[in-house]
Amino acid sequence: MELSEYQANTKTTAVYPGRLDGRFFYPSIGLAGEVGELLNKIKKIARDGADANIEEIKGEVGDVLWYLSQICTEFGISLDDAAEYNLKKLKSRAERGTIEGSGDNR
Repeated sequence: MELSEYQANTKTTAVYPGRLDGRFFYPSIGLAGEVGELLNKIKKIARDGADANIEEIKGEVGDVLWYLSQICTEFGISLDDAAEYNLKKLKSRAERGTIEGSGDNR
């Protein structure tokens, strides 16, 4: 599945509470929650030395992707464009030897 197809399909399941309808706030908070759930599963793997439950990880990553898709939609950005932009940025950093380090503008 292409990212653009995925994004188009996520719009059909985007239902926000009435007072937050059509805003980026709701999916942004949802993203934070889902990232927390994903990290909690990863924490338990590290803490307990347990094997990763790939289906659970896949489910949480999918939830993260859904919220990212909705944030992009609310800002009029396609997931395809966001992914392409990110790869160009990382390639530029690698070519300039700044892939490591911190800061947005390196």
